[in-house]
This record gives sequence, C-alpha cells and structure tokens, in this order.
Amino acid sequence: MNYKGKTALVVGAAKSGLAAVHFLLGCGARVILTDKKNRGELEGGVIPLIETARHSGELILQLGGHQIDSFRSCDFVVVSPGVPLALPEFETSRKAGVPIMAEIELAYRHLNGRIIGITGSNGKTTTTTLVYGLLAGAGFKAHAAGNIGTPLISYAANSSSENIYSVELSSFQLEGIHQFRPFVGAILNLTPDHLDRYPGYEQYIDAKRRIFMNQKVTDYAVLNADDPRTEAMASTVSAKPVLFSRLRTLECGTFVRGNRVLYKDETGETDLFPVSAVGLKGTHNLENVLAACAMAILAGAPAESLEESVRSFKGVEHRIEWVAESSGVQYYNDSKATNVDATIKSLEAFPGNILLIAGGRDKGGDFTVLKELVREKVKHLVLIGEAAGKIREALAGAVETSDARTMEEAVSMCRSLAQPGDIVLLAPACASFDMFRDYEQRGRVFKEAVRTL
Repeated sequence: MNYKGKTALVVGAAKSGLAAVHFLLGCGARVILTDKKNRGELEGGVIPLIETARHSGELILQLGGHQIDSFRSCDFVVVSPGVPLALPEFETSRKAGVPIMAEIELAYRHLNGRIIGITGSNGKTTTTTLVYGLLAGAGFKAHAAGNIGTPLISYAANSSSENIYSVELSSFQLEGIHQFRPFVGAILNLTPDHLDRYPGYEQYIDAKRRIFMNQKVTDYAVLNADDPRTEAMASTVSAKPVLFSRLRTLECGTFVRGNRVLYKDETGETDLFPVSAVGLKGTHNLENVLAACAMAILAGAPAESLEESVRSFKGVEHRIEWVAESSGVQYYNDSKATNVDATIKSLEAFPGNILLIAGGRDKGGDFTVLKELVREKVKHLVLIGEAAGKIREALAGAVETSDARTMEEAVSMCRSLAQPGDIVLLAPACASFDMFRDYEQRGRVFKEAVRTL
C-alpha cells in the first residue's frame, strides 16, 4: 500500500471517489481529483480530504470540468461508478497506456478477507443487507459494502483475514474490474435496466456477467434458477454453480417445497425454516432470502443459525417500506423501484386498490409492459417528472391518470382520492435525478409528505 511517487487520477467526487482519494492519500500518493461539478456543488465532501493531504500524500483538485492532460500523465485512473467509461477522456488514458480501474478493483487489490459479490437488476441492496445480517448473526466479522452506501475501499486500510464483506455491485462498477474475484458471486435476476447508458440489453447483461470472470473452480456462482437468463449461466461459469428457486426442487442450492425453505448439497438436504419466517412483502423478497441463505451457508454460516436472523430482518429503507396508516389508508415507499421490472414486483406485492405515484427520469424502459398489471391493480395513477408524458402514452386507457408538479402535490392528490383499505404506493419505474439528488432523497421527501397528513 505504498504509492509514494505515483500519481492517481480519481474521476468522480461522490462517495466512492472520495473514499478512494482518502485511501490513496493515506498511502502517500499524489492524487488528482476531478469532477464536472464545482466545489460548491459537492457539499463540502472535499474538505476532509484537504486535511488528510496535509499529513500524507498530495491532493490536486480539478473541479468544474476535466483537464484532458491529467488523463494521459497519471500512473493510473480510478473511476467512480456514476462516471461512464465511454467518456472521451478515458480514450485519452487508453491511448497513453494508462490503466483504468473501478474503486472496487482498487479495494480488491488491498483488501484482506473474503468477498461475497452480489449483483442483479433488482433486490441487490436487500440481499446484500440480509447476507451481512445472516453472517453477523452467525458470529462472523461481517461488513456490508459497495453500492449499498459504504465504498469497499473504506475497509481496505484496516482489513484482516477474518473479515467477510457482503458487497453490492452495480453493472457500472463491474465494467471497471480486472482482477476482482469474489469467492461467492451472485446474479439475482436480469431484466432491462440502464438502457440509457448501454447500447442494448445484451451489453448490460455482459457487464453483469463480469462478476464471474475471474472466479476459479474453488469459488461459487449463485444463480436464480427461476430466471432463464441466469440459469443458463450455470453451464458457462468456471465456479461451482449453486442455484436458488421458489418454484422447484434443486439438486444444489436453496428452494421452497411446500411451506418450507430447504438447502441441498452433496451432503444431503437440510430444512432451514418455514416460508412464514420471511416477513417481507412480495415473492421477489422470498427469492432474495433464498439467495442470501445460500450465500451465507457457502460462507460457513451454520444452517440452524439462519432462521432467527431471517425472522428479525425487517427490510431496507425505500424498498416496499411501510411508512404510515392514515384514515385507513396504508402508505408504502418503494423509491428504489427505479426500473420497470422493480415496479412490477412492487405492484405484485399487493392485492390491489393501489394509488400509484410513478415517473422521474426515463432509463430507456418499456412502460407498456406495465399496462395490464396497472389495469388490474391500480385505481389511480399520479405521474411526476420528466417521463410523465411517456408513461401516460404507454398506459393510455389502463387507468385514470393525474399529473403532479411535486412529490408533496402527488401525495396530496392520493390522499384526496384514497378510501379506507386503499394503498398509496411510490414505485416510480424511473431514476430520480430530474427532481431529486438520488432515490433516497426522493423516498424521504415522500415519507415527509405522508407524515404531514
């Protein structure tokens, strides 16, 4: 971890970028931090780095835009996940022979301990959090990291071989790996997403598949047997495939039979707990629990330790999160439903009588696939954000629709239309960046609007 005399260019001053800078400065590196945002827009995140640089390393800030010469004159580039690798500045680095890596790649090269890597179109945060909880409940020195909020590089300096990391990985992060190798890698599911950033669905899948590219026969690939695209990967990976299914019995993995969750491997079949132990809404969350239990067992957690942690797991903020009941109406926040498939899963978690708030920044999704489900379950649709017109056109004739300029107005509309027994659900099917900083802010604004009722 000695980078003295080396110049690192860190692109992107969000959480991952700032954590990478902090680590590299601590290793004595000369670090250039570049971001298109100016210092005022970065909300003071660079100020602690300046203090760190006084004690070790050297920090150069290039904010408000990128300086092309830095991309060719540095020793290596570290990229934040929000920065597309297709930017022309990176081509300058490639032509100059400068290595480009994701923050998780930098972390992997310096991290002691084992890594469980979790990706997929939906359910990553819930599953990553639950894997951490299952391992911690079994007595492991576990940590949750990655796209879940805490950058993996944050743990590198003080890591030990006893640590185990449950790491949420986005397709963006996986684009920038070279040596990164989780001993357990998982793809939970695959549905079209981020098609505003990829040329097509296959390129998006290829990015996800990179989670397995460095695995060996001693590693494990956890795959969804109920998703044809992920099940097909079982015959292509180098690692040992371990599947999960809520629909059928498996030869190796976790599955549901009757009302029980079971795990089976070459040593035999183990009864884990009743399906009723899973307190989260939606069949997709049962799949997340199956995947998490498989990963925990592969990491060494005793099968008998899992039930208590599953029963106590109440879910994650912004994932079909119960907010309040008012005048007999239930309010749920699923702001993390940032693509069409996530909104489908959210709607399927409820029997009907839904007043749905949707819209935001379009990610290239096909909103027409929502039409029949919306017709079946949604009483009224309130649209917000840039994609409102596209969604209205896609769902024309399916449901009565209104437009709202703000989240507060959307909640107020739903309140005036809702009857006792109804459900008001925020499940946008879109990104948040047109109106909010991120999906978390969107969800919290929704919750605050509900709580003022």
